[in-house]
Amino acid sequence: MSIASVPRFPTSGNRRHSGPSAPWPWVNTEDEVDNEQLRSEAHPIPELCSHVDCNDCWKGYPQSRFPNWTPFQVRRSQILHAIDKVNQDIPYVIYHIDVDNRGYFMDSGKYEVTEQTKGDFWKLLIHHQRPMGTRVRALFVENMSGPVLQMLGTKYNIEPFFFSSLLSWIPSRFQEEVQPGTGDHITITLRFFKTMGAVVASDRSSTPSTTPSTTSEDFLAREQVIDTQVPLVLRTGDRCTLVCDLLAIHLIRNVEGNTLISYHANMSAGTETSTQYLHERILFAGQSVYWQRILQRSSQDPTFILLMFIWHAVYSWDEAFEALYTHICWLEGHVLDPHSVFLTNELHNLRAHHLHFTSSLEDLRKSVLFILNTPNPAMDNLPQWEREFSRILLQKECQNLLSEVDRLEMNRRMQDERIKNYISLVFITANIYDNKHAKKLTESAAKDSAVMKQIAFLTMVFLPFSFVATIFGMNVGEFNPDSKGTLLNFFEIAVALTLLTIWVVMAFMTRHLFMFETTFWLRFLWPWMLLKQAYRNRKREGGPRV
Repeated sequence: MSIASVPRFPTSGNRRHSGPSAPWPWVNTEDEVDNEQLRSEAHPIPELCSHVDCNDCWKGYPQSRFPNWTPFQVRRSQILHAIDKVNQDIPYVIYHIDVDNRGYFMDSGKYEVTEQTKGDFWKLLIHHQRPMGTRVRALFVENMSGPVLQMLGTKYNIEPFFFSSLLSWIPSRFQEEVQPGTGDHITITLRFFKTMGAVVASDRSSTPSTTPSTTSEDFLAREQVIDTQVPLVLRTGDRCTLVCDLLAIHLIRNVEGNTLISYHANMSAGTETSTQYLHERILFAGQSVYWQRILQRSSQDPTFILLMFIWHAVYSWDEAFEALYTHICWLEGHVLDPHSVFLTNELHNLRAHHLHFTSSLEDLRKSVLFILNTPNPAMDNLPQWEREFSRILLQKECQNLLSEVDRLEMNRRMQDERIKNYISLVFITANIYDNKHAKKLTESAAKDSAVMKQIAFLTMVFLPFSFVATIFGMNVGEFNPDSKGTLLNFFEIAVALTLLTIWVVMAFMTRHLFMFETTFWLRFLWPWMLLKQAYRNRKREGGPRV
């Protein structure tokens, strides 16, 4: 795979539209408000549909459930693009995991939705009854677009902010539809970095080279631009690449049944975590003795399942920093090589990515704190001791995650300091080589100066001979009887021109000698002006003293 085939990661802008707390979803300050919506007399919160005879009410989502989301806002948030993006050849795949009250994880298979079977899926969604004793049903949705997005949003009354955040890769965390004693909805959307297979800069970089550590690596380092929205290619170890991934979870906590929805993008780019991969990972986590004990002792809170997904991001971050550490150690051994000037660009590129990692790690920390500080309202009906015990367990696991995030941040700072040292070392090394080169130039100039002195000495030896030859070569009567000029004429003209030259030069120079402003023509009288100034100075110094 080449970098040209991997799209740039979406920027995490538009954070003001990350949650329902923003009262104007996807409306900027200079946008006009929809007047038709302002004149609407309908109730802002439509009544929930029983789906008995609604004639596929899901087709009107999100406006059918959230009227304040006008067509303009739905289009700007990219939800409309996702709804209209219907590919007849790619089915919508949904994997299931059911977790019962004993903490047992059961693979409930998968369901493929096509354009022809979307009606059957809707009926299954609204009429299917979960097995008795099911604590959580986790849905891993691949290629969430078109009808699946609208059906899930309508069935579970999901805020459109969840879909707009995951479609735009905007980190978000919010709680909504809080019903004391019944439940709530919480959303976690965060970006993280992970390692994946080698991604080369271009086809040219794979050209065979007799010295792999020089030609091809030099070209690869020069090809990398300082852009934190593209994969970071590492040239050590397995030549892996750091890519950005997205974790988007919507958890519905309710006394009548808990549902967790995990979003997974279309895998055409090949950089996002696949649905099948995360489905298998969570299923395998259910066999952990440690987590089984937690789930069995806190049988009612589905929030612990959400923490498993957060651990997936922590694992990915840790592996990414391990790969970065190996790469930085490799750079440390080559940074003193005078022929590796290209490493400067690579070091700056690493530094830019490390600074970019800061905000993503902070989003991970805030997500864990959000889970910790957002208790489950559905637990209010349980006995006090059970609520307290579950709360203590949740605090313990969240603190474990926070400790891991602190360790990741410490690794990031340590690596960033090492990169800063390497950058300083590169500049110091460059200055040392520049000084050595300047020293060689100075020594060469000194040798040239000695040669010029020798030439000057030789010229002085022949100077008297040249002077005598010039005199005898003069066209005057004393040396050439046929000439009309004499030595007297020569000296008269030479002395006159010399005095004139001195006079003009002094006229130009005396402007710095006078203490008062003078014109150019007046400076030609410089002898008189100098005498006048000297007389005034003498008269001033000889005046009466007090």
